[in-house]
Amino acid sequence: MKKKYIYSACLAFTLAFCGCSDFLDRDPDRILSDEQVFSDEKMITSVLANFYGRMEWGQRITDAGSYVCLDEALRSSGGPDLFRTFGDDHWRIYDYGLIRNINQFLASLNNTDVISEERKNQLRGEVRFMRAYTYFCMCRCMGGMPIVGDEVFSYESGMDITTLQYPRSTEAELYDYVIKECTEIAADGMLPSEASKNSARATKWAALALKARAAVYAGSIANYNNKMENPVSTPGDEVGIPASKASEYYKIAYDAAKAVIDGGVYVLQNNISDKADNFYAATTLKDNNTEVIWARDYKGPSNYQGWTRDNVPSSHAEDIDQAYLGPVLNLVEDFEYIGNRDGKLNIKNSDGSYIAYDKAIDLFKDKDPRLFATVIVPGSSFRGSEVVLRAGVKRNESGEWKSYHGKRGQDVTSRGLIITPVNGPMTTGDDQYVNKSGFFVRKFMDETVGATTRGRGSEVWFPRFRVSEMYLIAAEAAMEMNDQDNARRYLNAVRERAGIQPLNGTITLNDIVRENRVEFAFENHRFYDLKRWRLADKLWDNNENTSTAIHRVLFPYQIDQVGDPNDLKWVFDATTTYMSPYPRYFQPKNYYNFINQDWINRNPKMVKNPYQS
Repeated sequence: MKKKYIYSACLAFTLAFCGCSDFLDRDPDRILSDEQVFSDEKMITSVLANFYGRMEWGQRITDAGSYVCLDEALRSSGGPDLFRTFGDDHWRIYDYGLIRNINQFLASLNNTDVISEERKNQLRGEVRFMRAYTYFCMCRCMGGMPIVGDEVFSYESGMDITTLQYPRSTEAELYDYVIKECTEIAADGMLPSEASKNSARATKWAALALKARAAVYAGSIANYNNKMENPVSTPGDEVGIPASKASEYYKIAYDAAKAVIDGGVYVLQNNISDKADNFYAATTLKDNNTEVIWARDYKGPSNYQGWTRDNVPSSHAEDIDQAYLGPVLNLVEDFEYIGNRDGKLNIKNSDGSYIAYDKAIDLFKDKDPRLFATVIVPGSSFRGSEVVLRAGVKRNESGEWKSYHGKRGQDVTSRGLIITPVNGPMTTGDDQYVNKSGFFVRKFMDETVGATTRGRGSEVWFPRFRVSEMYLIAAEAAMEMNDQDNARRYLNAVRERAGIQPLNGTITLNDIVRENRVEFAFENHRFYDLKRWRLADKLWDNNENTSTAIHRVLFPYQIDQVGDPNDLKWVFDATTTYMSPYPRYFQPKNYYNFINQDWINRNPKMVKNPYQS
């Protein structure tokens, strides 16, 4: 009789679910035993690939809709987005199914003789890395959770089920487990020291990067949670980390990040003179990339992703899908000017009159070059041609500026100027597939012809770790340990690669927050960063007068005033939008997802998180 396995963590799943229903247990045509799977090297590799493909949580380029909840972009398709509050299960990760499969894989791997011991050792390192990453992702969502280790329990009818019910660890214990696993697999030679093809598989450096990230998260929670007026914690420390542990975690984070940097396998990419093109290559292009440590890779014809198809400017679309996401002005203004840290766009004079620009893109002159590799701004290019964004035209009538809008790509002025081009942005209406923010996405957008067609898509990857994160973790940890020299050193290395001025004064948390914001826009960092710094409830405070809580947009206009010295020049309106009418509201309860009552019913040793009734 074929053995059935069950998670030792907690009975959150029924035995039927835990039976022969997962990839390890069957192929498309028939049930396979472990013996069958592990007697075929190709099948073993397929199982490994399956594990890698299952780790898609939070924001991801296969789900453009996951980006509208924060302060990076709004939805431009259809009518208003009424999102306001974060659910108790928002981006919650609870995947003991994957952990069970990994443990089953580890146990079965020991008994196969179809691959060499060297190969076995690498596979052990890879799946242990994936298990550690899964635990890390659960921890940043819910705090401490049951730690299974390598256990794979056999279930026998009538056995005492309480032996399979494990309590939640403390939050610190789970971060410690992740750190310990990463330390061991990086030190034991399990994982290769050279980069993997397209950064798709785990390496020693990916393990150290995860160690650094886990440690800086733990340090941040120990530090900033305890500075809250009402710290978020449980009596058993399933949630919350003692403040006394902060310095220990920051030291671990600093050392791990420094080890990745000093290893020299991954370096800040700085081989293209145009800094915007350089940053685009560093984040988006696989060829000759020196920054991406680990990524979710995509490869056709069976494994494309649709990010470019969903978000391509309407003027460049090859199919009906287009213009889903519109980056918001909040993000654009967090990118500094070269030589001026204030990123606020100069659209009006001190007396309230418009500043007129010869070209739309002139408004963004001397902005941090990373902006142009992250966002398509009015007047910039995609696939070699200009992306025209114009909400309409303005005319000064009796001393008052009036705005005129038209049907996209159709209505024209008396001189033949299209009033509102096909790209929009639209200031009202519920038109599908039309921009409503004044900006398009640039990061991860594929310039390959055909990448925006249905049935195809893009092979652009989604980075999970880049070496620039190691620099910013080292800078943050150094800053928290009062090592200002190294804080400046590592932070300025990233800024130099970006093409903006170095910081010479004291590095503060605000500097760290802002640098992470612009460096990792659309890379699934923002939500978790603001949570660990305990800033989310302050920035997203449900107040429409809080600039960080409400989405803001930019509407470009051309002046249509024959004979006026500013005729055909560009002016801009910055405003809120009907497309995203409500401020974001992140409540203290949102720092940790709720524990399902169903999980508790199956395992009474599971305790609830704060604010759960």
